[in-house]
Amino acid sequence: MRHTWLFVLLCLSVAATAQTSGKEITLEDVFKKGTFSVKSVPGFNAMADGKRYTQMSNQGGRQEIEVYELASGKKLNTLFDNSLHRPGGKTISVSDYTFSDNEQKMLLFADGEHIYRHSAVYNVYVFDLKDNTVKQVGDQKIMHATFSPDGSKVAYVKDNNLYYYDLASANTVTVTNDGKWNHIINGNCDWVYEEEFGFTKAFQWSADGSYIAYYRFDESKVKEYTMVKFDSLYPTQYTYKYPKAGEDNSVVQIKLYSLAGKTTTTADVGANTDIYIPRIKWTNEASSLCVYRLNRLQNKLELLLTDAGNGRSQVIYEEENPYYVDINDNLQFLPDNASFIFDSERSGYTHLYKWDWKKKQLTALTDGKYDVASLVGIDKASKLVYYTAAVASPMDRQLYVVDWQGKKRRQLTKEPGMHAIVPCEGYQYFLDKYSALNTPPVASLLDANGKVVRVLEENQKLKERMAEYKLGKLSFTTVKGAMGDDLNAWMITPPDFDPGKKYPVLMFQYSGPGSQQVTDKFPVSYYFWHQMLAQKGYIIVCTDGTGTGMRGQEFKKKTYLQLGKLESDDQIAAARYLGSLPYVDKDRIGIWGWSYGGFMSSTCILKGNDVFKAAIAVAPVTNWRYYDNIYTERYMRTPAENPNGYDENAPEKMASKLKGKFLLIHGSGDDNVHFQNAMMLAEALIQNNKEFDSEYYPNKAHGISGGNSTFHLFSRMTKFILANL
Repeated sequence: MRHTWLFVLLCLSVAATAQTSGKEITLEDVFKKGTFSVKSVPGFNAMADGKRYTQMSNQGGRQEIEVYELASGKKLNTLFDNSLHRPGGKTISVSDYTFSDNEQKMLLFADGEHIYRHSAVYNVYVFDLKDNTVKQVGDQKIMHATFSPDGSKVAYVKDNNLYYYDLASANTVTVTNDGKWNHIINGNCDWVYEEEFGFTKAFQWSADGSYIAYYRFDESKVKEYTMVKFDSLYPTQYTYKYPKAGEDNSVVQIKLYSLAGKTTTTADVGANTDIYIPRIKWTNEASSLCVYRLNRLQNKLELLLTDAGNGRSQVIYEEENPYYVDINDNLQFLPDNASFIFDSERSGYTHLYKWDWKKKQLTALTDGKYDVASLVGIDKASKLVYYTAAVASPMDRQLYVVDWQGKKRRQLTKEPGMHAIVPCEGYQYFLDKYSALNTPPVASLLDANGKVVRVLEENQKLKERMAEYKLGKLSFTTVKGAMGDDLNAWMITPPDFDPGKKYPVLMFQYSGPGSQQVTDKFPVSYYFWHQMLAQKGYIIVCTDGTGTGMRGQEFKKKTYLQLGKLESDDQIAAARYLGSLPYVDKDRIGIWGWSYGGFMSSTCILKGNDVFKAAIAVAPVTNWRYYDNIYTERYMRTPAENPNGYDENAPEKMASKLKGKFLLIHGSGDDNVHFQNAMMLAEALIQNNKEFDSEYYPNKAHGISGGNSTFHLFSRMTKFILANL
């Protein structure tokens, strides 16, 4: 082990000084009262001049969108007041808003209604700042309302079809008319693209507003999944298209609609339809669209430069990976119309590059044995790239800047911890949402050199509230994984920790590919609930094992073709190590997790049945055959290609190994990880005559929320832990 006994004793002596007086945390504090609410700066929107921002206030139902000076925070004026601007005499409750490019109009989004986890429909209104009028777009809820670049039109999706509304003429133009539920989708993503490629709006205006590029999904051959909704005397059924591992996907086309000619062209993406198009992106040329073409195995990405007029395309970049290619939004085209900046793992770590497709010239902007975390923005006027990276440690994020030649790199932020950065227009200022392991978030405005201009929010009330409670010591540690890797971990010890006593341990993890739970940020996952358990005498530990992120490609992608195997080996090894510590009761070690973490906690108590006394699995995958194909095949290929990889690491197939106490939790309305997963594992446990506990939440989705659900869920979990660990 990496620990020396001197280091361990030092940690124990520090932990023993933790606060031992103060209030006890209750479930109501955590899940009902909002006692430990973390404040942020919601609605912070920098304006085009880079000197002002807008923010929405809400007091007693009265909403105002106000303009402030960035540098001073001084209020300048009010743009919108819902008590004064009432279309048709109706007071609207705004949940979000966006500006047109010239900031003369705003789209106001109200009465949101979720479709799936990321998509929603709204009543949408156009607020004209010049004539002070508010007008609804359409007569019912719509999706993805978006201004044209000149602010004269609003494109949107309704009933699987794409439209645009001309503000001057008040005419609605139908772009598509073949949309049909569970058959054809225009301008919006199908379920699996939304969930796994991380976007829902499937159309984009060209830079001059002369074209709309949009996705057309033909779901005809995608198999349907039906969920029962227990909502009436005779429960209703909800049926939608869900492609499981190895099954057919939608056939996707990219269409290019000309507003002038009212004609539609199809982009040439090749004859093979069994592919993915995870992104489209207009270049700086008005009629030139970049289409991402990704093969079914997701290990070869090609960028196609497509002519909007005739649909013809040419490959301007391609990349292959021995495992898979990650897709994100980090690619940005440069003004020369011949190059772009993007990220790649081609070196074994995620780094930024500039590619000139005309000169066939690749320039590395960053390098080294660390991962770039995000492309914050590109200052095209000054030819600078701002990014965050984990240079000092996988747990750290700092803001850096580099020029387009990969020179003059500078670190702009200094405080160790997590810096989440949002650029303001013009790159004169940046919003820095900073926190560290034991430092609640502080939101600050930085200048272009990383100097703090002013603090926007420092969570002082939260700090004062935390001081009233008796909290355990939270600290980082390191354990050895099953293959000898040093694994990052955090540990919470009870407030009255005594190294001479023995304590039960509850392990928490997620463990999914590229994920991180162990970072230098506040709060760690379920922090105050975990602190409540620490007050009751439990040590809480979270370990990021093999497959987690920000440690380079080889560490992250070791789990390829065998999801669950190495990850669970590491958690079992961590548990064995913890059991060897003098202050841990090795016979009282438990583990819990949600989603991928539920898959892992299930696997761990079955594989590690001599180590774990108890486990809780919330909304777990129990066999990757039951999950969607984009996510699953990215890491596992198809069941036909890799049957052993699927079955040898599936909790469903290990049910006979259960020895400890097991609580299985799932929502019956989970459209992501289907309730089927819990049912199949339950059936396997029953057939193997294994006793287990279960809790099912009627009609609840993957997050198991709404009404009293969250409180009930954590009450149930708390009682299970107290009774069985």
